[in-house]
Amino acid sequence: MANILKKDKQVTAIGALAEGTAIRSIERQTGIHRDTIMRLGVRVGNACEKMMREKMHDLDCRCLQLDEIWGFVGKKKKNTSLEDEAMGFGDAWTFVAIDSETKLVPCFKVGKRDSATANAFVTELAARMKNRVQISSDSLATYVDAIEQGFGSDVDYGQIVKAFSSTDGTLQGKYSPPQIVGVRKTIIVGNPSNVDISTSYIERQNLTMRMHCRRLTRLTNAFSKKLDNFKAAIALHFAYYNFVKVHGSLRMTPAMAAGVVPNLWTVSDLIDMVS
Repeated sequence: MANILKKDKQVTAIGALAEGTAIRSIERQTGIHRDTIMRLGVRVGNACEKMMREKMHDLDCRCLQLDEIWGFVGKKKKNTSLEDEAMGFGDAWTFVAIDSETKLVPCFKVGKRDSATANAFVTELAARMKNRVQISSDSLATYVDAIEQGFGSDVDYGQIVKAFSSTDGTLQGKYSPPQIVGVRKTIIVGNPSNVDISTSYIERQNLTMRMHCRRLTRLTNAFSKKLDNFKAAIALHFAYYNFVKVHGSLRMTPAMAAGVVPNLWTVSDLIDMVS
């Protein structure tokens, strides 16, 4: 059982999970059974989600970038039935916000790529801010209503609208997106700074997620088989990213740069949160 593992074994397993190592690889390297690793990861991930809800409040962010990243649980949407979808199988989108200055991820939400998830995500994000912010996103239509619902008029919001060389996939590779032929910045609400309307940092964060969260690695069998496990893995990733992993350009963690915590955390500190 995970709760009788020695602390150093728990630290090794959780640290490896947070760095993107597959569960069966950790099993081979440590001798810990994969079911134990799974249970431990879920427990720590759930504790991380609770911790971030408690600590991420009254944040002094200035510029936020929003995006959503695709994943799936059990099987891809095209292979699901109505019964599968009721069980949580199919596409699982993670809505993410990042502060372009401190690189903090103040909020995320796992769900479908629909208005309900977008509204819940933006409403929670707005509740964690203490001042007026500028927000940038792509041209996903659900963001407009979600930001109006969450922030009202107390926000400066602009969108990046990208034009692609092809929309039907005829000029793209099997796993490559079409070539971008134009980018237009559109002001939606308020008076956002044109130079700060960007999604560069959040798109880079999407890459970080795929590198550090094995369940999001494409073309593997490491995808989640249960929605609860997927959510716990995402929460573990963001807790590790915000509080433990030193950012290369900041020379500190994003949580330290944003003033959320005064010192560097360790994987052991994440494990200690499990009651």
